[in-house]
Amino acid sequence: MRVVGRIARVRDVRRRLATDGPPWTRPHERDFETVTLPERDCDLVRDLLIAEGVATVVEVGLAYASSALAIGEALVALDPPNPRHVIVDPFQETAYANVGWDLMRDAGLHSIAQLLVEPSSIALPRLLTGGLVADAAFVDGSHRFHEVFVDLYFLRKLVRPGGLVIMDDVWTPSVRTAVRYYERNLGWTPIPEAFAGGSVWLVDGAPVIRCAAFRLPDRLTEPAFEAFHPF
Repeated sequence: MRVVGRIARVRDVRRRLATDGPPWTRPHERDFETVTLPERDCDLVRDLLIAEGVATVVEVGLAYASSALAIGEALVALDPPNPRHVIVDPFQETAYANVGWDLMRDAGLHSIAQLLVEPSSIALPRLLTGGLVADAAFVDGSHRFHEVFVDLYFLRKLVRPGGLVIMDDVWTPSVRTAVRYYERNLGWTPIPEAFAGGSVWLVDGAPVIRCAAFRLPDRLTEPAFEAFHPF
């Protein structure tokens, strides 16, 4: 009953966020709708993590917390002995007035979540040095190519072999290009069915899925110096 009650609390916050929006948004037109992950994609993230049986998840980017709440719901539903949700967002206080973190508190998820208010290029290597091992990661931070590339560089070492990396906004050229390097050179395997029912965007007139999930190889290995596949 304890788990059922906790799930109900998370779902209530998620429902209100999807229906009414957050209690505060930045002064940009349709900022919440543009920035946040749609509810059906959040459900797919939750279901994928539950199927994976995760206990520790790293998330890059919090904003209005729609994806964070879904990740938290998955962890509550699985109820592992030591659930951990590490969230990295340098702009949660300065740009988002802590609205996402307040929603996590409303859902009762602050007890299993940790917010690092610093750039991911600083936080992720520190987590790696500290010995963190994650089962999965969700990435929705900076969309600049070099910053996405660096996030993925450290996440391939933070996420256990065979674990998952889930990407938002893979339709953007910078994110798509960064991910392609890891597919072609480091053996990341896409899981196309994971978001088959997810949100679709039009890119150059062609429909593309917004999110994508990738399975890491069973072993963490480095390619030979001369081995390189253009991406």
